[in-house]
Order: sequence, then structure tokens, then C-alpha cells
Amino acid sequence: MKKLSKFVDTRIGFFTLLVILFWLKTLFAYFTDFKLGATGVFQYFILFFNPLATTAFIYSLAFYFKRARFFYPVIMGLDIANTLLLYLNVIYYREFTDFMTIATMTGYSKVNQGLSGSSLALTNFHDVFYWLDIVVIVILMLCKVIKFDPRAIGTRLAFAFTSVALVLFGVNLSFAEMSRPQLLGRTFDRSYIVKYLGIDTFTGYDLVKSQHINSMRQSATKPELLKVKKFTDKHYAPANPQMYGIAKGRNVIVIHLESFQQFLINKKINGQEVTPFLNSLYNGKDTYSFDNFFHQVGQGKTSDAENLLETSTFGLPQGSLFATLGSDNTFQGAPAILNQRAGYTSAVFHGNVASFWNRNNVYKNLGYQYFFDASYYDTSGDKATGYGLKDKLLFKNSIKYLQTLQQPFYVKYITVTNHFPYTLDDEDKDPNFQTTDTGDSNVDNYFVTAHYLDQSIQEFFNYLQKTGLDKKSIIMIYGDHYGISNSENPSLASVLGKNADDWNDFDNAQLQRVPLMFVIPGTGHGRIDHTYGGEVDVLPTLLHLLGISSKRYIQFGTDLFSSKHNQIVAFRNRDFVTPTYTSVGGTIYKNRTGKEAKLTKKQQEKLKKDQDFVNEELSLSDSLNEKNLLRFYHPKGFKNVNPANYNYSNGLKRAERIEKKKGVKSTSIFSENGDRSTVDDYSTDAPEQNHSSTDSNRIKITNPDANNK
Repeated sequence: MKKLSKFVDTRIGFFTLLVILFWLKTLFAYFTDFKLGATGVFQYFILFFNPLATTAFIYSLAFYFKRARFFYPVIMGLDIANTLLLYLNVIYYREFTDFMTIATMTGYSKVNQGLSGSSLALTNFHDVFYWLDIVVIVILMLCKVIKFDPRAIGTRLAFAFTSVALVLFGVNLSFAEMSRPQLLGRTFDRSYIVKYLGIDTFTGYDLVKSQHINSMRQSATKPELLKVKKFTDKHYAPANPQMYGIAKGRNVIVIHLESFQQFLINKKINGQEVTPFLNSLYNGKDTYSFDNFFHQVGQGKTSDAENLLETSTFGLPQGSLFATLGSDNTFQGAPAILNQRAGYTSAVFHGNVASFWNRNNVYKNLGYQYFFDASYYDTSGDKATGYGLKDKLLFKNSIKYLQTLQQPFYVKYITVTNHFPYTLDDEDKDPNFQTTDTGDSNVDNYFVTAHYLDQSIQEFFNYLQKTGLDKKSIIMIYGDHYGISNSENPSLASVLGKNADDWNDFDNAQLQRVPLMFVIPGTGHGRIDHTYGGEVDVLPTLLHLLGISSKRYIQFGTDLFSSKHNQIVAFRNRDFVTPTYTSVGGTIYKNRTGKEAKLTKKQQEKLKKDQDFVNEELSLSDSLNEKNLLRFYHPKGFKNVNPANYNYSNGLKRAERIEKKKGVKSTSIFSENGDRSTVDDYSTDAPEQNHSSTDSNRIKITNPDANNK
């Protein structure tokens, strides 16, 4: 022990100690929190080996600081920073089953208000082991049990340590290439890079890739746009004549169901429907519902879903398009199209801070005229969760703003209460609804918050019907992405009548279905459509229902009602699903059996063409957004949006000024109701409605701009 203590008191010994401890922490993460899919002795050997090279390289940089007062703070700072990077990836992986990219990290400044709440729920008891060694070492240093070595390491020796680390990395990379050829040149799964090269290498690789994207945007040219346009023109699907224009001139009300999956529809728990009102809509005579509709989001999750629906383009392969590119990207989205083609007023109602997912900037680029964010609502006390105002209060308290908008309007409601970690105050729970008892609190609570969301939607529809607004509107309802992650799906299996032991990747893929409904009161010809489609298909479908051709725009989706609609649904990771087959990680499953398919040569050729289509579609969408190619495209009758024309402060006063200026020509709900408010027509049983401000331990959203109230 004395020899070990003396060794640690040297700079080389202290360096060795930190490298070994971080190596152990990384291995702990690999086998405890990450699912890297290592198989065989060789892959496990690489997994054990890969943290050493990069850790040794990073920590060796401290040797170049000669004085002890610099060396020790620098090497400890590197150790803390590296541990923080590892731990943030652990937290992120628990929710997204993915690793943090540079785009994700830079995007955190846009979304950190709500993520702090989720991060707390994602912590585990064993997380103490990620930080325990640092705490102990700092204490031992302060107590002078670990002594500072005043002897400097020569530059040559420091360079030798760095060189050895680089050689080790070269060996690591060679092993990785032996097991997985073209690992870095043909990356399609981030877990592969972590498995073979480690977290630090993955982060460095992603940094280089991000810089490459920036340079691509600077060098983008118009001919690259023509390639994209040629693809979308080729795959354009003309409208179904029977459906085209059936909602022409109607208001459009979009209801964004947070984390809401298709299996909730018509689902009963203990003999009770989880979402009885949504079920009635889904099966109603005025609703066109889709039961094979899939989300297609990536790391941007909710923001990706918004982008898919608003622009009919995909999110980015890493990070959130909204958070990383949205501030200066050129869009040709629904708000601008509807305003320029049919005079629609556009607004978003969302009870979170405007900067969440960078919406305050992106919405301006999309052409949204109003954004009623958290600053327009009372979010004090128990009225809000970590992600914003509770749903019942959002719908109720939005009426005073909605009624002032000129019709026709295109409005979007973004709900939040059904957001992970699915917590709900006891006073908001339905005492008559009893949820599951799976032993997984996230699964059990998911049904409780979904039931609350259903009640919120019903209250809003009661208002629409009471005021007659329903008959003047098309209400589009959709789920944005999964709520139960793949890691928790086995806990859900029994609720769905399946065996958790038999659960596989095919089952995970099938659970990516989310609801899509077009409620058009008065039509009477609704149905449940079994067409396969995804979120990228929504915008052209909606435009055609409104009698607006989508042909002139660059859109990767196609009209779901069209006989020419392409039923290959691409996932962001390049997996895909069709009415017959599901491709996950290169494995083809037959939908009818859920088992790996035995394919004929002809079927293999057909599925290869399907995969080629998916790859090309995603690559061209990425090119369009990463290079901002739409700045070169000017379709007939469309003017590029100027974000400087929009200001989201004082939205109510601006709407009221327009009402007053238009006078008898005003088409707002308020004006049509004889200048009488319809707020009292709204009824809610939300207990917080009558609360002033109450104390709560819940993490609250913040209000960065109180002057916007």
C-alpha cells in the first residue's frame, strides 16, 4: 500500500489512477446503462479496450503544464468534464435510447427548462458511482493524503504519453475496422461508434461532422436543389378527386397529442376505456382515421414531429432541426402556404416558454403570426408541470386569444401533460379510473396522464360544439411520437396481451404507430383507413382536403387519400415499414407473422429497391435542410417568409386592433358573436382553475419575458 501511495503521489501515478477510474466508470456505463449489442469474444474485447486510448490521450494533455498548481487543476478539470460528458449521455440514453450529439448539446440551451424535470426522473441510485471517485479524490487532495508532485514531466515524456495514446487509438480503430468495416465512412447507427471507439471518440467524430455540415451550407448551389425537386416531382401523388376540397375554407385546428401512441385508442384497462372521448372521435362518422400511421421523429422528438407536419420534410439525422438550424433556415411550411394561398391567420398555443426547442425563432421562419406561449398564461403554483401549463388549463385559457383571430385560421395546440415522466397531481386524477399494475411506474402512469389528456380534448370539443365553431372547422389530431420507450416496452407487453420474453425489434417497430384523425363535422362519410403512412405525409394531405394543390412545393410526403400514395414509411434511422414487411437494422420481418421473413430472390430485389428509396428520400431531405437549399427555390405565388415581420409580444392587443380596424368586416369569433366574449361558453373541471398561487415541489417552467403578458 505504501508503494501504491507513493506511486499515486507522482504525476504519472495520479494520471494512471484517473485513467483507470474513468475506464472503470465507462465500463460500468456500458454494461449497466447502455445497450451496445456486443456479441462474441472479439467485440467484448474491443468494448473493454476502447475507453483507454481516448482517456489516456485527453488526460495526457495535463503533462504539458509544468507547474503543479496548473497540472493538478487541469487534469482534475479534464476528469470532471469527461465524467460529465459520460453521465449526460447516460441520462440522455435512458430516455432516447441514443447518444448525445454536438447538435443535441448545443440545442440544450433551447430546451433545458423542461429537460431538467425529466433528468431528475431519469436518475438512478447507482449514479453515485459516476461521481464518487471524484469526490473522494478531491477530499484526499484537500486533506493532503494525496500529495502534489512538484517535479515536472519533460516535454519529450509528455509527448511520449500522448503518442502512446494515439498508437493505442490506432490499434483500437484497426480492431474496430476488422469487426465492422467502414465504421466511420458508412455510419448509420451511433451505438456502433460508441461500442467500438467509445463516447469521447463519438463526440469528437460528431464535432467534425457538424463542422462539415456548416461548410456544406456555405458551399451549397442551386443544381443541388434541382436533384431534390426532381425526386419530389417524380413521387408526387395527385389528390383523390372525392376528397379534394371537402374542407375548403374551413378553419384548421391542429391538436398535438404529446407522446400519444396508437395502442391507447380503443384500449381498456380494468374494463374502462383509457381515452373514451378520443375513441368516439376515432370511430365517428365525421372522422377520417388512420390506424397504420407512424411517427418518423429522430432526436428532435416533438420538434421533429412539428417540422414533419409543417414542412413535409424530415428532421436531421442527429439533433433537432428546430434547435440547430431553425433560426436561419428557409421553410415553405403550412402557416405561410395557407396565408398566401387562402388568407389564413396562424397561431400556436403552448403553455411552455417560447424558447423551448427554439420555437420563438422557428415559428417566425415558418410564418406563424401569433405564438401564445407561457408568458400569456398564469402558470403559477400547481397550474403547470415542468413542460408547461396543464392541458385543461391550456385549452380553457386560450379561448380569450382564439376568439380574437380573424377567420379562417390555422391554429395549433401543443399539449404537455402526457409528457414523460407522466406525473399528475392527485387532484387531477380521475378517481374512477384505475390504471395498470405492471411494476413499471412510467407504464402505469402513462395511462393516467393519457386519460387526463382525453378529458381535456373533450372539454375543448364541447366548446367548439356549443359555439358552432366545430362545423366551420377541420380538426386534425395526431400523436407526435412514442411515449413508452423501447427499453420499457417489455413492461408494456402484458398490457397488450403479449409475452415480454418473446418481445423483439419487430414489436418495437410496430409500436411506433401514433393516431391521425381528420375530424370534419357534417361530412358523415368518415372511416378508418388502413393506408400506411407517416408524419411526412400530413401536409400534402391537409392541403388537398382544403382544396389547395401541393404540387408546386417541395414535399417528401404524399396525400394519404391518393391512389398513388407511396406506402413505404421511412424511419429516421433508415429502417422502414410497408403493408407487408418491416425492416429493422437490416433484418426483414413479415408483418403477418412478426417473424423474420424467408424471402425469394424477387422479394429481396423489391425490398432492396424499397431500402434504396428510403435512403434517397432521407438523404435528399437532409441535403435540403442542412444546406438550406429552399433559399434557392421560389414556387409560383410563394414569397419567402421574412421573420422580421413577426413579433410575438402583445399578441392579444394586436389581434384586437385588427378587429377594431376591420369593424363590421371582422371575421373573428368575438365579432361574429356580436362583440361578446365566448370565454364563458367554455367549461372545465380543472381544480386549478379556482386556485390562486399554491406551493408545490414540482419543477416549474420559467418565464423569460414577463413583459409579454
